[in-house]
Amino acid sequence: MQRALLSRSTLLAQQAAAAIDSPLAARSAPLLQRLDRSMSSVTIPPPACMLRPLEAPLRYLFGPGPSNVPPRILAAGGRPIIGHLHPEMYEIMNDIKKGIQYAFQTENNMTISMSGSGHAAMECAVFNTVEPGESVLVAINGIWGERVAEIAERMGANVHKMVKTPGGYFTNKEIEQAIEKHKPVLFFLTHGESSAGLCHPVDGIGDICRKHNCLFLVDTVASLGAAPIFMDKQNIDILYTGSQKALNAPPGTAPISFNDRACHKMFNRKTKPVSYLFDMTHLSNYWGCDGKPARLYHHTGPVSGFFALRESLAILAEKGLEESWKKHKEVAAHLYRGLEDLGLKLFDLRLPSVTTIAIPDGYNWRELLAYIMKHHQMEMTGGLGPSIGMVMRIGLMGYNCEKTNADMALHALADALKNCKKSRA
Repeated sequence: MQRALLSRSTLLAQQAAAAIDSPLAARSAPLLQRLDRSMSSVTIPPPACMLRPLEAPLRYLFGPGPSNVPPRILAAGGRPIIGHLHPEMYEIMNDIKKGIQYAFQTENNMTISMSGSGHAAMECAVFNTVEPGESVLVAINGIWGERVAEIAERMGANVHKMVKTPGGYFTNKEIEQAIEKHKPVLFFLTHGESSAGLCHPVDGIGDICRKHNCLFLVDTVASLGAAPIFMDKQNIDILYTGSQKALNAPPGTAPISFNDRACHKMFNRKTKPVSYLFDMTHLSNYWGCDGKPARLYHHTGPVSGFFALRESLAILAEKGLEESWKKHKEVAAHLYRGLEDLGLKLFDLRLPSVTTIAIPDGYNWRELLAYIMKHHQMEMTGGLGPSIGMVMRIGLMGYNCEKTNADMALHALADALKNCKKSRA
């Protein structure tokens, strides 16, 4: 055995020597020398910040999202990753699909999670169901309607807007009149408008859309798990949410579901969707929703993000939707009473997960929020989009939805109101 090994090693050495002496090796030598020189000619040194350990402060995330992530979900996201096309990963994705179906209250087969934030799901919905030149109707009463309108305009849709002040409410009569006038293929409404703290009624709107052969698209990024929504019962054709709010997973995954009406529209297009990454023809296969025996590579999904999302959906399933809705309603009511005791003004049609308060007279809202962050390590935020300068926002979602946290937020606000000087009349 030793002679065999020696003879083999001798043979390899001889072959290597012969290769060095060959004309090909002679021609390759200058190239290797150039590669050596290029590897030794780094002119930009390693940045000093990259030579220090990562530091991130511990803060109470009592804004509109992301919310604090519970240890159980953090642990799930920290598990060793597996291949995104491994059979075990497909099982986890199947679990996620079932968890989303429960959270959305739907039996839709075409139920997946996007690899991206809520904006990814928003774009996926529009890109797949609308073609250039088609009519889209968007209800705008905060930033999210504005975003959908811009997305639809960018891909060539004929966009019509129903506009109200932030937190404004659209009646079913107003919606039907606008649909009759503009004849859209898609109508968009935000269920949980986090920029204005509004939870918009949904009942009856799906029926109106079906009557007029229009798809009904609903955004529940800020409301899912905190306020009741029933995708199938309320005849919602497309529903999406984000992972980082009441679901308490890290940002980066976005559940979305399409019913049969939406699938018929998006799989009978005349043109391809403008995005390859968000093309449901490919994503439906990646998620095992198209009935084909093999799942083909489309993109590398966020494995750790899917681990965390699966755990967050498991926690919701264990707790139960009804209990989650009840808890958010009770904690929100506790917070409302405390805010009113501080003399702060609230709005109607309130979203249980994100509460908006009118900026107190005479105060600079930026100074109030900066004081709370500095002295209490607590995030609250101002308005967003059209509500900037109008409101301040407090979010108590999922893991953060506790009366003790509401009391901490109220104490921080009271302290800020006491110690921040009024800067204007």
